[in-house]
Amino acid sequence: MDHIQDVLVALRRVIRATDLQSKHLVKTASLTAPQLMVMQTLRDRGAIPVGALADEVSLSQATVTSIIDRLEKKQYVGRERSKQDKRKVLAFITDEGLDKLKTAPTLLQESFVRQFSYLQEWEQTMIISALQRVAQMMDAQHIDASPFLDVGALDRQTEQRTPLPYDDK
Repeated sequence: MDHIQDVLVALRRVIRATDLQSKHLVKTASLTAPQLMVMQTLRDRGAIPVGALADEVSLSQATVTSIIDRLEKKQYVGRERSKQDKRKVLAFITDEGLDKLKTAPTLLQESFVRQFSYLQEWEQTMIISALQRVAQMMDAQHIDASPFLDVGALDRQTEQRTPLPYDDK
């Protein structure tokens, strides 16, 4: 196999691993990775303004609002006006949300982060550089991306995911 095929196979494996983990998360917890990340952030930070939550998970405020809408329907999160500043709306995790987090599977990036942190500094730098170059070669360096691994639209409903062209039938 030549180098081009090696790269394409490696990329496909990354995409496939992300897709499989995303499907597993939806199947076992009825949550998407962005929904789980929002819930984990609310658990860790407590009630925070939606804008601050969006910054924390590196998503737009509109996307986070959409995620919160869906989680609120499931009663996993709630919203309330700030007592200090009535203009601000705070998002918070509910007891039902905390219970859901206890049974939710681990996100794919948690394993990656753990293993990546064990690498030498030079190895980390090489991986970052290579991935940034690949993104540039795929004309993807300007695509907005959050720091968690998931496929599909970030604010999609879990039950209505559009299949990707490379999904197995």
